[in-house]
Amino acid sequence: THTHTHTCTSRALSLVVSEEPVWRDPFYNGSVIKERGAVVLRLAKSWFRIGSLEILTRTGELDVLRTLLDFVIKEHFKSIGTNDPDKYVVFFSRVLNETAHLIAHWMSVGFAHGVCNTDNFSLLSITFDYGPFGFMESYDPNFVPNTSDDEGRYSIGAQANVGLFNLQKLLEALKPLLTSDQLSQSQQILREYPQIYHQRFHELFKAKLGFLGNEEKDSYVIAFLLKLMEDTGADFTMTFRQLSEVTLSRLQKGSFAPSLWALSDLSSHKHFRDWVQLYLQRLSRIMSDSDEERQHRMQGVNPRYVLRNWMAESAIRKAEKNDYSEVTLLQKTLMEPFMEQEEAERAGYASKPPSWAQQLRVSCSS
Repeated sequence: THTHTHTCTSRALSLVVSEEPVWRDPFYNGSVIKERGAVVLRLAKSWFRIGSLEILTRTGELDVLRTLLDFVIKEHFKSIGTNDPDKYVVFFSRVLNETAHLIAHWMSVGFAHGVCNTDNFSLLSITFDYGPFGFMESYDPNFVPNTSDDEGRYSIGAQANVGLFNLQKLLEALKPLLTSDQLSQSQQILREYPQIYHQRFHELFKAKLGFLGNEEKDSYVIAFLLKLMEDTGADFTMTFRQLSEVTLSRLQKGSFAPSLWALSDLSSHKHFRDWVQLYLQRLSRIMSDSDEERQHRMQGVNPRYVLRNWMAESAIRKAEKNDYSEVTLLQKTLMEPFMEQEEAERAGYASKPPSWAQQLRVSCSS
């Protein structure tokens, strides 16, 4: 999914299913079940992660740390000169920028990684090791996809701060290789993370709303909408998608057909009309912009389909009976997530999630 929603990710090369049963405790509660064994083979440009450097610093293997860093820079950060005395500072700055951009992109598609520790954060800002992940349905900053995460440490709304924490750990790992001046520079770079993240978040959500140019109140319009979504439990993916599909005249009237179910949920908020007026006024100030152009622009950044847990569960239940038809359908659908597809519509992939979807839970062993 991620590659096709323009987010950098590792890729699945193959999935091999075995007839041999495996005993597993998926929710760590003692309820052991028998499942079919399977092996997934994933590919990425690099599997080195923040934890790869952390462990070397902690064990005092500084020669190995330097060798590994130099290798990563030479192989994957070719614009950084290998003889540059400040190469580790430049490397840190690049990783920080790309990490901030990656997490902002996760947020723009409602993706919660699930286990954002330093050992699951790529030095190349590739999304990987996302086992108990989830795409948020009802907008909720406290959404936690991983049932094992009792404290909500890796809730979707905490991801940006967790990114900052992980970058602090990266800087600690680099510290033995930095001069005092380089350490000061790197600490200043670290302080710039919140601004870099918020700027990218702002750009992405402006695009999701079809805005062109910059206006002072854009952040307020975005925050206002997210607050309405939170209060009404409006579906994250389909609220933005349906804003991409509805005409502005229909939006102004505020009465929506059943197919616009997410907007209908949103419109129950007492301040919905206030937000619509702000939104329409903002769009009206874009020169030479037609409704069709706005819709086209927005539909290119707001997916109609994401891999919701209930969709995966439905495919899994069939696959356990050797019926891989829905696996094939999901693969086809998610390769073109921005395009309306007849088969996907028949399967209900853009419809309101079924009631049983709320009971689904995933863990690191799902």
